[in-house]
Amino acid sequence: MELFSNLALGFTTAASPENLLFCLIGVLLGTLIGVLPGIGATATIAMLLPITFQLEPVSSLIMLAGIYYGAQYGGSTTAILINMPGESSSAVTAIDGYQMARKGRAGAALAIAALGSFFAGTVSTFLVAVFAPPLTEIALKFGAAEYFSLMIVGLVSSIALAHGSIVKALAMVALGLLLGLVGTDIYTGTPRFTLGIREYSDGLNFVALAVGVFGIAEILRNLENERTRDVLMAKVTDLMPTRDDFKRMVGPVLRGTAIGSALGILPGGGAILAAFASYTVEKRVSDKPEEFGHGAIAGVAGPESANNAGAQTSFIPLLTLGIPANPVMALMIGAMIIQGIVPGPNVASEQPALFWGIIASMWIGNLMLVVLNLPLIGLWVRLLKIPYYVLFPIIMAFCSIGVYSVNSNVYDLYAVAFFGLVGYLLLKLRCEPAPLLLGFVLGPLLEENLRRAMILSRGDPTTFVTRPISAILLFIAAMVLVVVFLPSVKAKREQVFVEED
Repeated sequence: MELFSNLALGFTTAASPENLLFCLIGVLLGTLIGVLPGIGATATIAMLLPITFQLEPVSSLIMLAGIYYGAQYGGSTTAILINMPGESSSAVTAIDGYQMARKGRAGAALAIAALGSFFAGTVSTFLVAVFAPPLTEIALKFGAAEYFSLMIVGLVSSIALAHGSIVKALAMVALGLLLGLVGTDIYTGTPRFTLGIREYSDGLNFVALAVGVFGIAEILRNLENERTRDVLMAKVTDLMPTRDDFKRMVGPVLRGTAIGSALGILPGGGAILAAFASYTVEKRVSDKPEEFGHGAIAGVAGPESANNAGAQTSFIPLLTLGIPANPVMALMIGAMIIQGIVPGPNVASEQPALFWGIIASMWIGNLMLVVLNLPLIGLWVRLLKIPYYVLFPIIMAFCSIGVYSVNSNVYDLYAVAFFGLVGYLLLKLRCEPAPLLLGFVLGPLLEENLRRAMILSRGDPTTFVTRPISAILLFIAAMVLVVVFLPSVKAKREQVFVEED
């Protein structure tokens, strides 16, 4: 009964006119940036963080959440219509979705993606509502040592799930942790790494760093790689799938929802991993695996359900533990800190309306997306014809105005420009900026809990291994590192043996 009363509180909060408006704005913006390839939910949320400073906490977080899962919907539109995924997690959808569109079944492909995403979003929202409260109660029993170990697990997992070089991902986390140390020491009050600039005594501006590394750097990369978009301009018709389509999508949607709900909780890139895992599973269980790559319905329904479910369940570690599962969740933590909210398990007990309002808004937002997206397909198709060089000056201007408006500090603009160049350089070096952001967000929390644990234990470092939960978490982190590095070590040894022969 407590669950239903909490959900009633959530729906009452989310259904207020103001919150409904911001939920609508969020899902529309999310769909728009998902449709326009190259911008992405992370960059957009980073750019909009300054605006949230002027909003109520619940409204701002509902809008940012809507942008995130709305982008999952919008990404599938470009993947199906122009074979260019607007979101990384939609890359798998493009394989069969675009082939369906070329066969004149673009409407059915878009409808299957939307319906599968809605079902997955509904189920995963229910899972968030069910599992978040007990996890919050467990988290309330955590001490400083347990939180330190938990954050180590989160950082190690983000390294494990990073694409490309593990060493580069580890370096990005280390860089993020170092940047998080800039400012004033929390215990001694001594300035550190401020370069003598008084404006940095409170640390680097999270908004400036996020906008620079994700927003400005992404704009520079897209200007370099602007492509001609081959849009299917024929009118999209037959949006309702046939009875046979429904029969063929039920299994993939159920399996994709289960896979996405489980993998979305993992730090790093759960939604992306879920989409690829779902496609692999569907191809293996299919009676006709030869259809995949040529317009298989399961190749659209499964991954789309998985990535949307993964996007929703990534809120579980955010709302219960205050630990971000991906860069977008790290930005959500930044938005909470801007609003004066301390992320973690106390949010559920101290601000239940905010906690349950966000959960309820996910279902409302998913319903809005289904109702709005299919009728607006014609509009999204027209937007795809806008040249990127027309969009980027407007985006950069709003970025600069927004960042400056937070603290009215000109050094924040210098930081945006600097981190924009740094982010672009990292992209050229094939270093993922996501682990950097996770390290920057978790760095101060990691340091605070480390030093608090050491003070409570009177300087005894064994406190991290003598406390059972902390020891288990550190063991998990060590095992993850071993699993990650073993293949690379083995490959290196084999290379050495080949060279010696």
